[in-house]
Amino acid sequence: MRLTAGLPETVLPAEPASLRRALEAAAAQPPERRRHAVADVVRSDPASLEAWALLGALARDDVEAYACYRVGYHRGLDALRAAGWKGSGTVRWAHVENRGFLRCLDGLRSAAGSIGEQAEEERCAVFLRQLDPTWQPNRTGAPA
Repeated sequence: MRLTAGLPETVLPAEPASLRRALEAAAAQPPERRRHAVADVVRSDPASLEAWALLGALARDDVEAYACYRVGYHRGLDALRAAGWKGSGTVRWAHVENRGFLRCLDGLRSAAGSIGEQAEEERCAVFLRQLDPTWQPNRTGAPA
């Protein structure tokens, strides 16, 4: 955790290089095999926030997307706490390590709106702006 202009800034640990390679290979699969390949990566490392974010982006419907993003979001909160986050401060997109969590939170925001959970959609939007005041919506999808 770092201090930035008085606010603590949390940067998550990097995901292992082997996991990033597996996720990149899964994302490169033909469309008809891609979702299953990404799900295999999730099975191999269910703590991977990037994998949950990508699986959410590849979901077959809004409810499945909501479930994937929610799992990633909660695993991300656990990872943030383990990294020293105390419930306040920034978690910025500028740090590649934070992007899986932020993608999950933004995906949850979008999926919540899609299934009629407007209050949750707004809570997620507010939380994103609190974590990163420069946040730009819809940064889901393939890992950086």
